[in-house]
Amino acid sequence: MAHSPLPASGPEGPLRATPPGRGPAPVRAVLFDFGGTLFQMGTYADRIRSALGRRVGDPEMDRILDGLETGLTDPGVIEAQRGRDVSSQAHRHAFTTWYASVPALAPYADVLYEQLRAPEHWVPYADTGATLARLAGAGIALGVVSDVGWDLRATFAHHGLDRHFGAWVHSYAHATEKPDPALFEHACRELGVAPAETLMVGDHPAKDGGAAGAGLRAYVLPAGAALGSHRGLDVVVRLAGVDADGSGGGDTC
Repeated sequence: MAHSPLPASGPEGPLRATPPGRGPAPVRAVLFDFGGTLFQMGTYADRIRSALGRRVGDPEMDRILDGLETGLTDPGVIEAQRGRDVSSQAHRHAFTTWYASVPALAPYADVLYEQLRAPEHWVPYADTGATLARLAGAGIALGVVSDVGWDLRATFAHHGLDRHFGAWVHSYAHATEKPDPALFEHACRELGVAPAETLMVGDHPAKDGGAAGAGLRAYVLPAGAALGSHRGLDVVVRLAGVDADGSGGGDTC
């Protein structure tokens, strides 16, 4: 049987009592998801107008966006999403298949995909930079763990944020996807920290929250943040035990 980093538990809780005075280890590292957590893509309407290179009125745009929504239920599109993030090829195929499910976008599917990879099309949330600076300034090691089909370092560098990170774990480079424990464990090794000392932050309950199965703590952000708005990342600073003056804290979450 594979070893688990978590204590053995029955239906009611851990089988063995926690020794007195032994609480959670201080957080020494924070891992972040990318899209929907630190960055958000520009609006589909803006991207489509840019790709088509012409004026697209609201009625036509509504039809195109309705087509993309319908495409999400298309059997061929659904099938293309399986294993989407395990390789660069699979990632491109998944997205271009979806774009091409709308006849008006089919000739521009590759253009839309290249937008997805372009650093300038991604927008950091309003509190991303300050949050990363506070964590790094307090000596918290930072890493990125993302289900993605390309290297994200150029996007972070474009926005002057790459300097904060000591580990970059891209799913396509490991031929697997979150919540595979291997991705979280690899990031912890890169940062030289134990899973129990690490917090994973993302926006997907099953994928990012799955870090708990690898022995990490996990915080899942709520959905629905507007483009360029505050993401609520100040909570992460508190969970990492960073004090108001920027110094590190003690026991957390």
